[in-house]
Amino acid sequence: MLEQYVKKTLNARVYDVAHETPLHHAPQLSERLGNKVLLKREDLQPVFSFKIRGAYNKIAQLTAEERARGVVTASAGNHAQGVALAAKFLGIKATIVMPKTTPEIKVKAVRARGGRVVLHGDAFPESLAHSLKLVAEKGLVYIHPYDDPEVIAGQGTVAMEILRQHQGPLHAVFVPCGGGGLIAGVAAYIKYVRPEIKIIGVEPTDSNCLQQAMAAGERVVLPQVGLFADGVAVTQIGEHTFDICRHHVDEVITVNTDEICAAMKDIYDDTRSITEPAGALAVAGIKKYVERTGVVDQHLVAIDSGANVNFDRLRHVAERAELGEQREAIIAVSIPEQPGSFKKFCEAIGKRPITEFNYRYHTDGIAHIFVGVQTHPELDPRAALVDSLREQGFPVLDLTDNELAKLHIRHMVGGHSEAVGSERVYRFEFPEHPGALFNFLNKLGGHWNISMFHYRNHAAAVGRVLAALQVPANEELLIEETLDRIGYPYWDETDNPAYQLFLG
Repeated sequence: MLEQYVKKTLNARVYDVAHETPLHHAPQLSERLGNKVLLKREDLQPVFSFKIRGAYNKIAQLTAEERARGVVTASAGNHAQGVALAAKFLGIKATIVMPKTTPEIKVKAVRARGGRVVLHGDAFPESLAHSLKLVAEKGLVYIHPYDDPEVIAGQGTVAMEILRQHQGPLHAVFVPCGGGGLIAGVAAYIKYVRPEIKIIGVEPTDSNCLQQAMAAGERVVLPQVGLFADGVAVTQIGEHTFDICRHHVDEVITVNTDEICAAMKDIYDDTRSITEPAGALAVAGIKKYVERTGVVDQHLVAIDSGANVNFDRLRHVAERAELGEQREAIIAVSIPEQPGSFKKFCEAIGKRPITEFNYRYHTDGIAHIFVGVQTHPELDPRAALVDSLREQGFPVLDLTDNELAKLHIRHMVGGHSEAVGSERVYRFEFPEHPGALFNFLNKLGGHWNISMFHYRNHAAAVGRVLAALQVPANEELLIEETLDRIGYPYWDETDNPAYQLFLG
């Protein structure tokens, strides 16, 4: 099987439109990790991602009759732009079905590359269904974003270039993984030519369809996926791609949002380029691999797969990057409600810069403060900060890994109203489309009073919501049944200490 894919890759027709991208040394990251880290810069492609390779190779293989019919795909991201540009170059009509909620910047990018955009549905499954309907009704040829041998072979040219550009010893290649087209193409080529090189997939912890499939020995369907790294937000690994990955991928590493944001900052520090979250997965994976294995003095390649990121998302990235790099600690501290307490606390912090300070008077004569403090993972780790404050008599709660605190509390420190009783607190992910809030309220039915509501969005496909409902004790089962019927992902945060300290 590998030989067939290698032949397809060697004959792939990608360079009519795609570039051979450079393999850049990342000096700062290399020094920190004790290994030579190389970045395969697929963010420098004409559509700012590797997707042009597979899309063009597939479309270039179509017969004259298929070309005359035109092509169609469903995508809100990089594949859409790849198909549009490939079709334009070959003089083929391309229809791209995108959700109505797709950011305007991506719609304009597809149109600028010659694609006919059809906005249909509020989410990707509806767009996919409509694109398949166009296949049935109009005879258009569907171009799959990853699960197609020609697409896989096109993506495999990335591996062909890596081995040509770096002919010496190479320990491992780290590959972002969504549906598996890129990692399957890379694994097929490298394991055939240089089988000693490790192929390591990297997925978000909340979108790990390959990792779960490899553990189960078969393809699985994730009930839901996280959308921060939207370029790899796939519920099931492809069939063709899994046939390759299950035998030729050495392992899969998962990373969280903070670690992805920190990796985006690492890439920026070394290249002054801004990658998209999915594009930074491989660097995040390298950092975790080096920490776990202790490997040193090796050559490690990270595929920087794309740079199509909404600018307004960067405020969230910057906020979380410091946490992912362990350069900021988020803590809750209780101090006496009296003059001089704040000064005493600052003296206990010492020379560490305070990045955030939220204060709220509490009725028991104690003030609860929400504090961000700069730390250093080696010279001044957050554990040392927490221990130091406790030794000086300050009750401290480390909230650095508390999602409720990071997403909501730091933006809404307030207090508790004595008039509010029987409060249950839930954290939700609302789909980011018109009517999501009305749907929530309508299905909630006005049965329970909403006593608190906080919403945040970071140009992502979901909005983060914190809501408190007044629920009598005998209706706690009923409220959760109702929330299950609404269908939005939710977490019960009533017992979360961040809520209890600052809002409860």
